[in-house]
Amino acid sequence: MISKAQVLQWLEHFAAVIADQKEYLTQLDAAIGDADHGINMDRGFKAVMAQLPTVADKDIGTILKKVGMVLVSTVGGAGGPLYGTLFMRMGMAVGNKEELEASDVLAMFQAALDGVKMRGKAEPGEKTMVDALTPAVEALRQALEAGDDLHAALEKAVAAAEEGMKATIPMVARKGRASYLGERSAGHQDPGATSTYLLFKSAAEVWNGADA
Repeated sequence: MISKAQVLQWLEHFAAVIADQKEYLTQLDAAIGDADHGINMDRGFKAVMAQLPTVADKDIGTILKKVGMVLVSTVGGAGGPLYGTLFMRMGMAVGNKEELEASDVLAMFQAALDGVKMRGKAEPGEKTMVDALTPAVEALRQALEAGDDLHAALEKAVAAAEEGMKATIPMVARKGRASYLGERSAGHQDPGATSTYLLFKSAAEVWNGADA
């Protein structure tokens, strides 16, 4: 079970990771985008941290939807609508729950993936965050269906997200600002896929470390 407190810890940890990796994400974006992904994400999550206390006593769905709404209103570029959609869909998927079972965690990430694909009109192979999100969700599903506990399944999801992130390096971008570069976008890691990998990694670090 993942408690509401652990969901809040995950959001806090992810915000700290984004702050720590802000320059790196922005460097990645400088190569193929507007050089603002790290800056925008950090601004968004600082705003999230400021707002979290106002919903900390609410159910998990309300908390996640609040994160999404704050991100939409504070993050510039494509990251705001995409990450905003990701968290809002997560919140809708878990509803008024106070704790999450493994099946809820899968449903939450699946809803996030579906929302991002719809919002960004992106499919795997187009050098976007979908390239990390899709294999991560699939790995999580396969691991849980094979009987793994959530801890082991999360580790597999992180590994799949990392693989997906690295797989964006040789890709030619088909979506967003990077697509304007055409063939020149190849050879650079996608910043959105990178922040998506960090999202899963921070979840595993908090939720798997809680019982350790």
